Amino acid sequence: MEIAADIGTFVLAATEDEGGSFLVSPGLGLMLWTLLAFGVTMYFLKRFAFPRISEALEKRANAIKENIKASERQREEADELLKEYRQRLTEAREQADDIVARARNAADSLKSEAADEGKAKREELVSAARKDIETETRRSLERIRKEVADLTVLATERVTRKTLDDDDHKRLVEEALAEVDFSTLAGDESNGA
Repeated sequence: MEIAADIGTFVLAATEDEGGSFLVSPGLGLMLWTLLAFGVTMYFLKRFAFPRISEALEKRANAIKENIKASERQREEADELLKEYRQRLTEAREQADDIVARARNAADSLKSEAADEGKAKREELVSAARKDIETETRRSLERIRKEVADLTVLATERVTRKTLDDDDHKRLVEEALAEVDFSTLAGDESNGA
């Protein structure tokens, strides 16, 4: 406690020596001049500086608002473009899938058509080959018949040692041809022909 009493005595003694603080007991003239300077400064600030500061702040606020609005518009446009891009990409994928499916179908149909045409051509060629074989078989049989007939006539002339007339010749050929079985030479296909 003694310390607190010593500090209080020291502060009291210091204030008495200096004659008091001017803040605690201000002078009336100093106060009036301070208020007058403050009022003139406020008047000039209010008249000239504050409007310009307000105007600058409003311009800055308006510019910020416009920038925010422009950013929002750009974001909306970007979202719209992104949505449109995704839609077009989806359509492009669908079209590509459709084109691929049509190409596969076309390839399959061309493949089946080619196979059908190949089968038809093969059948045609086989049929033509059979006809050619039948024609050649008939020609060969006709040649064989002629040779058999000629050999029969020749053999008969040698055996009989005389020349046959046309009627004898015809009769001998028919008899020889009747005795020879040409159906075995023609095969099963020409039996009915």
